[in-house]
Amino acid sequence: MTNKPLIYSIILVAALVQLRLIPHPPNFTPILAAGIFSGYYFKNFFMSLFIIILSMFLGDLYLGIHDTMFFTYISLIAVVAVGFYIKKFKSLEILFGGIISSVCFFIITNFGAWLTLDMYEKSFSGLISSYVLAIPFFQNTLVSTILYLFLFKFFFEQILNKTKLLKI
Repeated sequence: MTNKPLIYSIILVAALVQLRLIPHPPNFTPILAAGIFSGYYFKNFFMSLFIIILSMFLGDLYLGIHDTMFFTYISLIAVVAVGFYIKKFKSLEILFGGIISSVCFFIITNFGAWLTLDMYEKSFSGLISSYVLAIPFFQNTLVSTILYLFLFKFFFEQILNKTKLLKI
């Protein structure tokens, strides 16, 4: 029996933590794409979720614990679920998975920001405000998720092709 899933998991966690720590535009990270990809690739919902939550948690330990962590982590459950239900890692599925995951992340985390942060009035108007003010961040989330998903697809196919060549 091979330990490739474990090795890939460790590499993925280490890479995600590093990518969260290097300077980047707000919300321009591979975490949602990695959640979708791990849900698809590992086909074990709990292992995929563990990889993503661990990556976020290790990054949060360094970057700082924040009031909206619960909502961020809840949104990651939805993202991994999207990846878990992708049947084929094709362009259209990647595009829809990236859009759905980005929207889920946007809705859940901004609801959490409205609920927990003092910067928003606790009314329907304040809730709408939290979503409107977050639109610039949504753009980065959406673009980075789709971009990283296509990069994951490219590298995944390269690894598969090299593995096939080695078996011949």
